[in-house]
Amino acid sequence: MRTLREVLLEADARHVAVGHFNISELAALKGIFGAAIELSEEGKGKTEGGVPILIGVSEGEREFIGVRTVAAVIKSMRAEFGYPIYLNADHTHSLDKVRAAAEAGFDEIIFDASALPMEENIRQTKEAVKIIRSIDPNIVIEGEIGYIGSNSEVMEKKPDHIALSTPDEAVRFVDETGIDVLAPAVGNMHGLLKEMAEGKMQKRLDIGRIGEIKKAIVAALAARGSHGAGSWMTLHGGSGTADQDFTAAIRAGMDIVHVSTELRLAWRRGVVEGLHAHPDEVAPYKILPPAVEGIMEIVKQRLRLFNDR
Repeated sequence: MRTLREVLLEADARHVAVGHFNISELAALKGIFGAAIELSEEGKGKTEGGVPILIGVSEGEREFIGVRTVAAVIKSMRAEFGYPIYLNADHTHSLDKVRAAAEAGFDEIIFDASALPMEENIRQTKEAVKIIRSIDPNIVIEGEIGYIGSNSEVMEKKPDHIALSTPDEAVRFVDETGIDVLAPAVGNMHGLLKEMAEGKMQKRLDIGRIGEIKKAIVAALAARGSHGAGSWMTLHGGSGTADQDFTAAIRAGMDIVHVSTELRLAWRRGVVEGLHAHPDEVAPYKILPPAVEGIMEIVKQRLRLFNDR
């Protein structure tokens, strides 16, 4: 089985992206995994072992599911099915929770101090990197710069103080922290505006800025005789983004793309549909199939787009 590092090296070389999908419970995981298996069956031979996927769990989602529980579930699925499914500790804000995720065996950990001034972000991220490397040097470590909001929910207006990251900030942050993956602010935003949830509006990215940041960090690494880890980039807040911007962002250098709010909306709508269709039903596995199917459809669409299919 390939490691996540090997998957990211391949994705970067092929100009495709690994789809990252958040879960809070098993119905969402069933939909995401089912979509990946179905897409892999459609394109057999194109990707060794199947289309890789990252399962994300935020601090709140980890608290709900259990840090070691979700790690055990993903490891079990990877072993049982021989499938490239990996686990990410999404948006981790405390060093104690960084340590807990590393000790549980997560494949990736995002330490997010992006709401703090750059100097403090760098200081805390360096400490997170030190902790993770001491536990397992193979864990992929991601850091974040710039502010793109903090909630995966439907909002009336954009969060205040959203601004683009710069190439100079990116190079400095990667160089001083030693992270493997950078998540910059490039016009993306967590959550969805009400108009986006209704299909009346889409997010638009600054593709030029993505390319500038990628070129700058690749060049800085090359000057030190390095490549690969450190130059990988993640697009957070992917829900509601225009398809052409996804494609252009991946070609410009994004290696991981996060989708969460779209899945939460599909889950909610599916649960409502299931309850409406079976008003007297109390068995969750009989109510939840529409939620699973809704999530599957979104994940299949996204994985086709991210993997140039």
